[in-house]
Amino acid sequence: MMDRSRFIATARRVVTEESAALSTLAQTLGDDLAAAAQAILEAPGRVIVSGMGKSGHIGRKIAATLSSTGTPAHFVHPAEASHGDLGMISKGDVVLILSNSGETPELADLIAHTRRFGITMIGVASRPDSTLMQQADVRLVLPQLGEACGHGVVPTLSTSMTLALGDALAVGLMEHRDFGAEHFRQFHPGGKLGARLSKVRDLMHAGESLPLTTVTSPMSECLLTISQKGFGVVGVTEDDELVGIITDGDLRRHMDGLLDRTAGEVMTKAPRTIGPDALAAEAVAVMNDKKITCLFVVDPKGSQHAVGILHIHDCLRAGVV
Repeated sequence: MMDRSRFIATARRVVTEESAALSTLAQTLGDDLAAAAQAILEAPGRVIVSGMGKSGHIGRKIAATLSSTGTPAHFVHPAEASHGDLGMISKGDVVLILSNSGETPELADLIAHTRRFGITMIGVASRPDSTLMQQADVRLVLPQLGEACGHGVVPTLSTSMTLALGDALAVGLMEHRDFGAEHFRQFHPGGKLGARLSKVRDLMHAGESLPLTTVTSPMSECLLTISQKGFGVVGVTEDDELVGIITDGDLRRHMDGLLDRTAGEVMTKAPRTIGPDALAAEAVAVMNDKKITCLFVVDPKGSQHAVGILHIHDCLRAGVV
């Protein structure tokens, strides 16, 4: 039967050692990492990431992170590179090679290819005197801290540091490029992230769907518009600008003699609005804060001309919560 207390103690020790390793790595980051970033920024081509074994798995994640944050990159397996995939790498690219020892034999052809064609190579390893690091144009040296397994054979501390190094490089490049939420939206159109980065204009109703009336309209017409459009509200305009909104609450407050009133007499003035280029997540936050279910969308040029309406249900259907 498993010794639970011993297992938990080991798990905590591993996480503690990895945390300490990352802290040590952070203290070593400096000009070499900046040089790697500069080489990537100046390259007209892509970043080619490669590594064998566990370094390869980390490399795939780094390539994916770079690509999704504005730095085009892809992963090339070193064994496949030796069997034709070297043709995927050309002058103008930057090759980022990961190897804790710096002596991984499967990397030899890839290293030779970069040297033959003058392709910039960034090496990541823990041994500065290794073959990889001696050949690299930019050297990112990992602290030599062993591994958390206690025998120095199971990649743990080294892979955690390599992954963190890749994240640091990717995020640093992202911030340098001013890569923001709209760019994320372009590269993450699907899934939860894509939903949260949807814009109001992507989800709003416009045109004939808009529930609008004028300040002088009788409430009998307003009730018909509310019923027909199905949003539970009607926007009130004057001189083609949104000046008010009529909700269920307004109807209840003016129930006595309601049909003898005009929209301007019943409406709530200066309703909360949002622009079409705002994130849908921002619209949800406003609706939650104000305890409302709809937001009228107004012209982004500064006027109060209504161009759309967004209902909380539209956001929920799209996965924006």
